[in-house]
Amino acid sequence: MDRLILWDIDGTLVRVGDIGADVFDRALERALGRRPPERVQMSGKTDPQIVGEYLAMLAVADPAAHVAGILVELEKELAAAEQEIRSGGRVLPGVVDVLKRLGEQDGVLQTVLTGNIAPNALLKLASFGLDALIDVTVGAFGSDHADRNALVPIALARVAEQRGREFAPAQVWVVGDSANDLACARAGDVRCLLVATGRYSFDELAPLGADAVLDDLSDTSAVAEILLT
Repeated sequence: MDRLILWDIDGTLVRVGDIGADVFDRALERALGRRPPERVQMSGKTDPQIVGEYLAMLAVADPAAHVAGILVELEKELAAAEQEIRSGGRVLPGVVDVLKRLGEQDGVLQTVLTGNIAPNALLKLASFGLDALIDVTVGAFGSDHADRNALVPIALARVAEQRGREFAPAQVWVVGDSANDLACARAGDVRCLLVATGRYSFDELAPLGADAVLDDLSDTSAVAEILLT
């Protein structure tokens, strides 16, 4: 049974606490000499998109010229906060069991589709040992494209090129926790499971029209049935 599962990270697999927002403040201060007066809503967005919104908030001239440098600082700041992530973050309910269960199924390939730039995505996964359960090298990241809706084709192309495998749309699932994850799946013409372990509740996610919605991933059999059917 061939399946490609594209996992979001923040709010779906793990929570890293306030450090997820703090590192943007620190990176902006290092690059621009000042912090933003308030925080943007980050759920389901790519790191370059978030940086762009902060630059607009700060009315920075020629914002495009600053994005790459701020992302470099963002990588440095998250790396420096690795111990904070391990001590203050957590793997969300059912994640390890689900990843292991799906990993035992013939034909199932699991990777990530995340707004994080690649090094930050890998650090978050490795902080909790999840990198050993997912084929991270064929994932799609915010560093691949600022528009999350472009990431499904990038993941499919990477899987085809590096693993020699091609998947029909009905064989591909995006698993996330926000309306942006659903929009990304729909833009890529693939299916979507949403879980209410991020910013949004089950009641907020249920009316959006995803193929399936769950409170969390704690019922391993139920999750496997959804993703493998």
